[in-house]
Amino acid sequence: MLRIAQIKVYPQRGDCAANQARLMELLARVAAHQPDVVITPECFLDGYIADSDTPADALLRYAVSPDTAPEVAAVRAWAAAHQCWVIKGCMRRAAGGVYNSALVINRDGHLVGHYDKTHLQTHDLKFLAGQSLPVFASDFGPFGVLICADRRWPETVRTLALQGARIILNPTYGMHGDFNRSMMQVRSWESEIVIAFTHPAQALITGPRGEIIRDNADLEDSFVITEVDLDVVDTCRAAPSAHLRDRRPDLYFPAGKA
Repeated sequence: MLRIAQIKVYPQRGDCAANQARLMELLARVAAHQPDVVITPECFLDGYIADSDTPADALLRYAVSPDTAPEVAAVRAWAAAHQCWVIKGCMRRAAGGVYNSALVINRDGHLVGHYDKTHLQTHDLKFLAGQSLPVFASDFGPFGVLICADRRWPETVRTLALQGARIILNPTYGMHGDFNRSMMQVRSWESEIVIAFTHPAQALITGPRGEIIRDNADLEDSFVITEVDLDVVDTCRAAPSAHLRDRRPDLYFPAGKA
């Protein structure tokens, strides 16, 4: 059983200090529940300042260098102290601009990698586009990360599932609610995978049979704790009508159209 803590708070736009303080306060409360993984919403540190009239060249003021940022160091120390993975949404400095990123911190407090949002539209065009869909190794098996709109494309979820991921941790800030719930159920069902959609207003976890494991939209709850049985993923993928196993990729893409 994997115990997941989803942070469910709207950050303050452009106030990194206030958002970092709120995150550390929430982590202190979450610790009592002994989670295996904590997920924040998308761009929690900066309050998703890109979704405003802030120009692209001003985003660097709010972005961090993960190896040296004190905000990251504090979360790494918490992760090590509580033996918990953390997926931290923030803007990441890089040569040539800024990425919309999720930092991946393991139980020992090591920054083992990051995921950069790959599918950019409208205001997200201010960011550099991520160029890969990595899968991360962990004590609970392979997992993937997607950020917000990345989940709209079935290919992203399918690509992570085909690499062995049993769960996708999904920091987000944009669309949520009834339509999103249905979409996430389909994404989980068609690729036989768990998805932990983490939004300031909705903590949603869908399972490999298309079931809803958790759906909390209560704005009075600042975090949500859910236990997930990842063995169900293996059961679904070994079933007589398994989707991943019985694919026909030789038929799917006309030449030159993939």
